[in-house]
Amino acid sequence: MDGILNINKATGMTSHDVVAKIRNILKQKRVGHAGTLDPAASGVLPICIGLGTRVAEYLSESGKAYLADIIFGIVTDTYDSEGSIIRTASTADLSLSGIEEALQHFLGPQVQLPPQYSAIKIQGQPAYKRARSGEELTMTARPITITSLKILAWEPPRLTLAIECSKGTYIRSLAYDLGEQLHCGAHLAALTRTRSGPFFLSESITLEQLATAVSTGTIEEYLYPPDTALQDYPALTLDAATV
Repeated sequence: MDGILNINKATGMTSHDVVAKIRNILKQKRVGHAGTLDPAASGVLPICIGLGTRVAEYLSESGKAYLADIIFGIVTDTYDSEGSIIRTASTADLSLSGIEEALQHFLGPQVQLPPQYSAIKIQGQPAYKRARSGEELTMTARPITITSLKILAWEPPRLTLAIECSKGTYIRSLAYDLGEQLHCGAHLAALTRTRSGPFFLSESITLEQLATAVSTGTIEEYLYPPDTALQDYPALTLDAATV
């Protein structure tokens, strides 16, 4: 079996957990994911199977879209609700207009400092493992681009944002940085990836749906050809004379 599955990852699972479960469901070893999604997050996780694994890197490089809930006034060590609270502040002075103005600072090309609690490897070991052991890490800022930040709801102190961004963007860092910009702190309360490259949440399937499709022999209905990952890349058509 070769191709790509558009999986809706549930919260509480690592991306590797999803890969392991799909290997078991499909009875196939050559399975990998294209773009890590934090355990606390849900949503689109493209899974490459067989020859589809050859295009995983192209999917990882593609743009992403998210729905994010950010809570102001509380900062955690992991920048999300999974961590320990390290600081609180009043949000009495927060206003929608102030948030809208602050968001403008985060649009376009920029450099972003990833969280210490992340899968980025430092000297061969994931940063989060070193951070959990109490080590104070110096993270390296990375270039990213945020193309759209749209406020969907503001129910103080909770903000709901629709975000479109480049690969490598940490929404946890965006939440933290936005809180610092507004002088009250913030953390990411919930995150759903709604798009990864050409794959959308509305067209994704759960692991339970995948298992059902396998048992009923309808798996092909959900399997995308590997070249789906290359839709946004320029194509060159060659004839016999130019080969």
